[in-house]
Amino acid sequence: MNKTFALKTSIIVAAMLALPVVHAAGMSKADFNAAKTRIEADHKADRAACDSLAGNGKDVCVEQAKGKEKVARAELDASYSGKPDDRNKLLVVRAETAYAVAKEKCDDKAGNDKDVCVKEAKAAETKALADARMSKATGAAAREATADKREADLKVALEKCDALSGDAKASCVADAKAKFGKG
Repeated sequence: MNKTFALKTSIIVAAMLALPVVHAAGMSKADFNAAKTRIEADHKADRAACDSLAGNGKDVCVEQAKGKEKVARAELDASYSGKPDDRNKLLVVRAETAYAVAKEKCDDKAGNDKDVCVKEAKAAETKALADARMSKATGAAAREATADKREADLKVALEKCDALSGDAKASCVADAKAKFGKG
């Protein structure tokens, strides 16, 4: 189950990162405004499609619609301006929206399964944000991003250990700390 969630999360993040970004070359203000109008219309249609759903399924659908709109707007801004800062903002928006959707999906779970799901979603966001920081700067930022990723992975591993008790839990915690260099 956790491997399935991690796989799905990885696929979603990879798909979001693979979305095409139009280059600023040749985009006029009229094209920009037309694209903005299309994004708004798509968002309204996506939100309307969620109306037939109920419960957490509807909440997930709404969060996906919001995320799709935010990513599309960030892509448009990045493609229109061509600025590195806007491209970096796009990476951040993708990470944040993927986290929001993943976290909403965790609401269907309970107990430790929900806790692990939320930690995995947060870890995926932390990794994506770290990657965004790495694309912006090198050196110390890269080391900090690697440390953030390791810490996120450790938190997930420790949360998984919470489902155990006694010697099994102690062994799990020790293994996790050793694996992620916190021993």
